[in-house]
Amino acid sequence: MELKLADYKSDLAPDWCPGCGDYGILSALQMALYKLKIEPSRAVLVSGIGCSAKTVHYAATYGIHTLHGRPLPVAQGVKLANPELSVIAMAGDGDGMGIGAGHFIGAGRRNPDLLYLIFNNAVYGMTKGQASPTLELGAQPKSLARPNIQNKVNPLMLAFAAGFTFIARGYAYDVKKLAHLMELGLRHRGLAMIDVLQPCPTYNNLHTREWFAPRIYDVAAEGYDPLVPREMSDEERAERMGRFTTKAGEWGERIPTGVFWQAQLPSFEERLGEYLPGYPADAPASRPPGGEAERVSALMRGHRVAQ
Repeated sequence: MELKLADYKSDLAPDWCPGCGDYGILSALQMALYKLKIEPSRAVLVSGIGCSAKTVHYAATYGIHTLHGRPLPVAQGVKLANPELSVIAMAGDGDGMGIGAGHFIGAGRRNPDLLYLIFNNAVYGMTKGQASPTLELGAQPKSLARPNIQNKVNPLMLAFAAGFTFIARGYAYDVKKLAHLMELGLRHRGLAMIDVLQPCPTYNNLHTREWFAPRIYDVAAEGYDPLVPREMSDEERAERMGRFTTKAGEWGERIPTGVFWQAQLPSFEERLGEYLPGYPADAPASRPPGGEAERVSALMRGHRVAQ
């Protein structure tokens, strides 16, 4: 049976606030899965806690609603157990860049083959608009009694430093371009991150739709090529990525979107194949419970087991 876009939509009606960028992100994700003809039963969405976490309930795929800051470790477990699945982890900027920041760095070191979406509105929307890790120093949206007293985390720079092999930024209200970025991220062999900028109409009255509209631009339209040659030096790599991770580049009068970085390196699953005979073709999900599956799982945990 030929797939339709409607096949990726669940029967539940989203209950986000009117105007929330989450609607655009959900639509873009459904469009990307449909465009790539990924069977709903072969896609797994993994979320943490917060407004973004509800996304797994609104897509007709498999979904795991996990703990605060924990979507990445769960998503990696799913992918390692069954590498044939398309795995998409997602977190809000508070969930992903706050309590989940340690897992973010750990995942970057491994380069698992999955897509990670950051729903970035610079506030904790579900808990009444406190400053999230991505809100800039001195900013005071209407939900704060005083200006923010902490510097912000830069998801792009952190992803670059941690070793992500696909780094992009999208905008929730530009659904078609965001869907295209998700397609590219899903096709990428390795760990892909898309930092999705979005308004929070309820609590963030600074970064509104009207504020974003004249600033957003697409680097692809200006001829930028994100592919990174293997022979490029570390200094050249840092200079290249620095163009999009400096303060001026992120929150100036022009805010770049698109793919900034794409490196072709072995994925974690491919590297595991060097240590585990038969992996990933003979992954744990393809084996019956017990016996050799336990042995493989133990090896993957780094334990020695009896021959």
